[in-house]
Amino acid sequence: MITAPTTRPSGGPTSAAGLRATARILARTDAQGTTRLPVLDGSGPFALRRLGFPGPQARVCMVGAMSAPLGGDRLAIEATAEAGAQLHLTAAAATVALPGRTGDAATYDVRLTVGDGARLDWLPEPLICAEGSDLWMTTTVELAPTARLVLREEQVLGRADERTGRLHSRLTVIRAGRTLLDQETAYGPGVPGWDTSAVLGGHRAIGQLLVVGPEFEDAERQVRLLGGAAPEQPDAGGGQGVLAPLTGPAVLATAVAPDALRLRTVLDEAARNLPG
Repeated sequence: MITAPTTRPSGGPTSAAGLRATARILARTDAQGTTRLPVLDGSGPFALRRLGFPGPQARVCMVGAMSAPLGGDRLAIEATAEAGAQLHLTAAAATVALPGRTGDAATYDVRLTVGDGARLDWLPEPLICAEGSDLWMTTTVELAPTARLVLREEQVLGRADERTGRLHSRLTVIRAGRTLLDQETAYGPGVPGWDTSAVLGGHRAIGQLLVVGPEFEDAERQVRLLGGAAPEQPDAGGGQGVLAPLTGPAVLATAVAPDALRLRTVLDEAARNLPG
């Protein structure tokens, strides 16, 4: 699948209006091997909730405390799993990008850092771009050589029976100081060709599942078609995708679908078919 590239202006959009908020999460292991959360700090729309009791894996749910991002907002999430820690991050509901009063773009920056022997699962609910919204989203991941990452990204262009807003998205993953993945996409009004057969072909939900870990060093390097793209599933509900190895070591599933439910079905299929 080909995505529509875009070049972000130096520094991205700027605005004097809008909300500024950052959520910070730090996971660290103690002498007994339990992952603790010495930093769990959310402001503005970010309400962070621990799930369960302390154990080998710390689980955090992000709960939206207000509607965000709106046009002009500057939001950020910074999550770090130090050496040996295990951190699982999820969300209580989808994030909906909405237009603001000024017409300015919003930014949403996610920065994930994973130390040696640590694992971070980034599994939020979908991002929905409502009509009239304009969002620049960046996700930057830095991995130590023996770090593990599970990252799911789902984007829905418009709510039910609604035209989409504009979305610029960039995902950059660096492992052991070298770039493993760096991709940039753009969809919505003003972006040439984004809804043509060369890009989304009329679909309104796009997503990917990226899994990185040393266990994929010797895994079988085979490309697998998913959902309706697979010859054995021509009527798989309209969602389709591909699961492919990356030099890293990593595997990446990329999918498109008519809606969020069918997109998740394809990505769940990818998770069941990971090599190794």
